[in-house]
Amino acid sequence: MPIKNILHFINELKINNNREWFTNNKSWYNQVRLEFEQLSRDLITEISKFDQEIKNLEVKDCVFRIYRDTRFSHDKTPYKTHFGVFIASAGGRKSQRAGYYLHLDPDGCFVAMGVWCPEPNLLKSLRQSVFDNIDELNEIRFNADFSRYFTSFFEEDKLKNVPSGFPKDFPDAELLKLKHYLVEYKLDEHILFDENFVPKLVGILKQAYPFNKFLNFTVDEVSGK
Repeated sequence: MPIKNILHFINELKINNNREWFTNNKSWYNQVRLEFEQLSRDLITEISKFDQEIKNLEVKDCVFRIYRDTRFSHDKTPYKTHFGVFIASAGGRKSQRAGYYLHLDPDGCFVAMGVWCPEPNLLKSLRQSVFDNIDELNEIRFNADFSRYFTSFFEEDKLKNVPSGFPKDFPDAELLKLKHYLVEYKLDEHILFDENFVPKLVGILKQAYPFNKFLNFTVDEVSGK
């Protein structure tokens, strides 16, 4: 099964994160890379059935490279120890739009949907949209199908205080403190190793489509689309 082979390769890479081992196992890496690219291609095809904006995406624009940029890092290991793909229109992995991310790592696999690390002007606009349209957002996030998988937002880098310009007594003030508008769902082995992995995964991702659509309305306004 491709997922098992991918995770096995990454596990070995974690132990042997050096160029000599990687060179000696380049054929294995190439096989795994092709398997992950095919998985990503299948995801694009299936997601496009409910989110047509990503229909014409190319896999090469969505899959992240395994090679690390070590120029400004204390960690000089040359390779990433996970596989990732971000499926979003207008640029794939480089897009500012809300999209669908799959992360495969022996230490924890997950999917995430939304906008990660938006630029300051976009973050400000997203916060304003949350404030102005909180009833719409709450209808999305408290929907039974959505909340079955996504119960909270990604809170890394979250502010301690409500950002300036917003009332401190806003009922959902915690949402205004976020630096990323992102939800995630951890994947256990019952999903990862299921022969119907792609359909099951897409069934989860589909529940976040209204959330992505909500965010992308603002992203497109900021970008002038």
